[in-house]
Amino acid sequence: MRKTTRSVFAAACAALAVTAAACGTTSENTGQAQPQDPRQSCGGPDGKYTIGMSQANLAEPYRVRMDEDIRKAAEGVPQFEDVQFSDAGKDNAKQVSDVESFLTKQVDLLMISPNEAAPLTDVVRKAYNSGTPVVLLDRKVNGDAYTTYIGVDNVDIGKQAGEYFKNTLFPDGGKILEIRGLSGSTPAGERHDGFMRGIEGSKIEIIGQGDGDWERSLGQEKMDALLKAHPDAQAVYSHNDPMAEGAYLAAEAAGRAQQLKFVGIDGLPIEAGGIRSVEQGRLQATFLNPTGGEEAVEAAKKILVDCQPTEKKQTLPTELITKENAGEVYARLNQG
Repeated sequence: MRKTTRSVFAAACAALAVTAAACGTTSENTGQAQPQDPRQSCGGPDGKYTIGMSQANLAEPYRVRMDEDIRKAAEGVPQFEDVQFSDAGKDNAKQVSDVESFLTKQVDLLMISPNEAAPLTDVVRKAYNSGTPVVLLDRKVNGDAYTTYIGVDNVDIGKQAGEYFKNTLFPDGGKILEIRGLSGSTPAGERHDGFMRGIEGSKIEIIGQGDGDWERSLGQEKMDALLKAHPDAQAVYSHNDPMAEGAYLAAEAAGRAQQLKFVGIDGLPIEAGGIRSVEQGRLQATFLNPTGGEEAVEAAKKILVDCQPTEKKQTLPTELITKENAGEVYARLNQG
């Protein structure tokens, strides 16, 4: 559909004798974002569309669920004839190549959850400036060369986690270990910054940190080293649930699991997810981080089928999940 739509739009621009820039024919590699005309992307309800989804990795259960949510939601849109998925395997160069491949195929819309922000910024800008709508999920790139970003407010979710430590777990202060996500990904920095805001005015101290790159095995490895370096630690703030689980396993192996408190983020409503970990007592709490898969498909339908604009930023809701509400939240999120 994309090739036909672009040719029709180009003809319309020529007929109107407008400038090349207004028709979206400026350099795709320019350092600035070029405004997209929604007419260039939308073919209406009679069209058939191809979507490319570039995933940062499938080692994280969260990203597996994101792809599943996209696939399921797209099945409900008959115009979405083909949704293609790629897995970058945590390799920035591979993800750049994946996006380039989707552009060569002339997909009608690109979804991407970047592995790291800076290495993906240029190719995302190239896609956007070429006239391809770009939906970013969960992680951002630098600048504003994208159509819409869908995800939680990661600064806020970190702040809520910090407040939970300050107000509930350690009102008199405590010594905390932090297991961080991949350093070049935007949620890692934002969840740390938010946490620091949340514990302001308290006697809580982060005494050790390690980068677990969002994976359980690395979280376990980092926690093992942190426990040896900081035997006085009282709790763990983890940027996601798998790393929190890894930290728990390391503490369990050291005979200290019952002495520490563990808090994560994601709250996946699956048997191996964070909500069940809270129910079963390994985590004291987690914070819901919706994948945005359903919302991404809704945005794609707006752009390609309904010819409607989308918001530049779509902030998804979060909530604190503790043992008191874990069962209810799990059931609610699995309805339908």
